[in-house]
Amino acid sequence: MKRIALLTVIACLLAAPATLLAQTENHVELGVFGDYFRYDQSGTINFVGLGGRAGFYVNPVTSIEAEMAYDFARNNTVITGSGASTNFATTRLRPLTGLFGPKFNLGTHAANLFVTGKVGFVNFANSGQSFAQAVGNVEDGTTRFAVYPGVGLEGFWGPFGLRAEVGDRIFFRDGARNNLTVTFGPHFRF
Repeated sequence: MKRIALLTVIACLLAAPATLLAQTENHVELGVFGDYFRYDQSGTINFVGLGGRAGFYVNPVTSIEAEMAYDFARNNTVITGSGASTNFATTRLRPLTGLFGPKFNLGTHAANLFVTGKVGFVNFANSGQSFAQAVGNVEDGTTRFAVYPGVGLEGFWGPFGLRAEVGDRIFFRDGARNNLTVTFGPHFRF
């Protein structure tokens, strides 16, 4: 897994200059996001955290993106007949997700509806580790292959924009496990 990640990073670094020179504008997109990861189908175990992504445009409508999210808190939701209650708590189980793949813009330059499909991993650190320790623990047996189809909407005002995305973070453990994922945050194009 470590070799594959290293080869992917090297390939991106080698391909980036060529893709940047082939365009006249909007070469790179960088952003941070809040991450909501619904872990179970009942909707009672959810994780929230932060992430970041970088995208390199290969043409005006297609970019190649890499993203990583670290969910550091667990959200428990209880729905009753009189309403819903929710609370956040730190937990020893903290998902770390890394995904890589294309994004296809379907809209205009300033406002885009887009679709994306990414592959990568979900690592479930179970010892209350910090982010740096979780990244170093990716080769542990708790790492699962993941596939992510998603759709989103982004709007830009000059180089600054906002992006919202929803998708299905599918990881494989005794079969496919579907998990709703929602991200939202600022993005910058240059």
